[in-house]
Amino acid sequence: MALAAHQDLTVLPVDRLMTRNPVTCLADTPIRQAAELMAKHHISSVCVADADRFHGIVTVRDMNAKVVAAGLSRDLPVSHIMSADPLTLPPSALGLDVLHMMMERRIGHVPIVDAGRLLGIVTQTDLTRFQAMSSAELVRRVADAPDIPAMAKATAGIPVLLAQLVGMGTPHAVITRLITDIADTVTRQLLKRAEAELGAPPVPYLWLACGSQGRREQTGVSDQDHCVILSDDVADTDMPYFAKLAQIVSDGLHACGYVYCPGDMMATNPRWCQPLRVWRGYFEGWIAKPNPEAQMLASVMFDLREIGGDVSLIADLRADTLAKASQNSIFVAHMIANSLKHAPPLGIFNRLPRGLLDMKHNGVVPFVDLGRLYALQGQLPAVNTRARIEAAITAGTLSATGGADLLDAYDLIATTRLRHQARQIRAGQRPDNALSPATLSGFERGHLRDAFGVVKTMQSAIGSGKGALG
Repeated sequence: MALAAHQDLTVLPVDRLMTRNPVTCLADTPIRQAAELMAKHHISSVCVADADRFHGIVTVRDMNAKVVAAGLSRDLPVSHIMSADPLTLPPSALGLDVLHMMMERRIGHVPIVDAGRLLGIVTQTDLTRFQAMSSAELVRRVADAPDIPAMAKATAGIPVLLAQLVGMGTPHAVITRLITDIADTVTRQLLKRAEAELGAPPVPYLWLACGSQGRREQTGVSDQDHCVILSDDVADTDMPYFAKLAQIVSDGLHACGYVYCPGDMMATNPRWCQPLRVWRGYFEGWIAKPNPEAQMLASVMFDLREIGGDVSLIADLRADTLAKASQNSIFVAHMIANSLKHAPPLGIFNRLPRGLLDMKHNGVVPFVDLGRLYALQGQLPAVNTRARIEAAITAGTLSATGGADLLDAYDLIATTRLRHQARQIRAGQRPDNALSPATLSGFERGHLRDAFGVVKTMQSAIGSGKGALG
């Protein structure tokens, strides 16, 4: 799924689009020096401004028409050829305002000015760059990449994409889906490369994503979580092939910014690259003896989603596992207990703590755990958290009122997390999940506290034995 460029510009504030701190010169700067500035910075215009006021703009067109063609001395001040008091827009304008102004007035540069001071500039190049920076464009660049470094160059654009989508007010579920689609494309391209290098696979296999990629909920902070199901026809002599395939794909993902899983939940671990019969044994064992490790592994593996290979290898496994798990009351009880381990960060009187909030483990993960539990109770095949909650409401596993509250709370917390990451990206920082409540307004903190209260109430209902219908 990709967003149309004209829709992007319709809602994007121009201060998210403009080039900040544009190249400037003073009004008495010689024309020759202004031209040298353009050449040095590979730009098509120079703004004429001082510390207090914006005076005008000089473009390559001005240089050609007023200097080269007219034979004007290059030693004259740039004020002789600048466009004084050109059309400008305030930082509150939208990207669409810029586009319309450029089309109507046939100009290629729009300075962004507030109270007479220059804040930035938007050029046709900025618009083109923005329109190209979409998930579809990144998917295309990954698919067309001649090598892994080219793939990595494409995925390096993901943080910018995330910040842009957040700035446009795109729903969090759409943002994470778009970002995950890029990871899926990278994985499939790496599988193709591995097969091209190693030859055709000796038996059918299926590469699956788990964790946030499996749920289509990746953000600006993602590591690897994947596994491989092999056909039961696989022989011991075939295993080195799949070990090499897993290593090629995992190394490629790491090079593209998807770091190795610290918990080794990857297909490079022989435990997670096994025949279908072994996988059946894994799930049956976890369900029959739900110890802490089994709970953790089952939680991760219930989020499996096929990425590349023979999809028939998981069809019966998924349905059989959901049926057996939902019918085992002891296993369900352990999964309920596991879902209560990640508590919302509310102190006495439901107050937010003064320190940093972990918007992953104490923010979205409680919703992920609840959604997985509802899917288990209702034998629902959905993997995405929001889709699981919606399916649970439809199936009656979750009441309409409780479900609506939970969806609203999840949307607010997940959106707050992405906005935090987008702010960090715009500031040139690496995005993370540690949010300081002090960066939020009192209004935002109040709504965040209420959202955490909703999930706390739902956890209490499940923990007290009232189930998901409370």
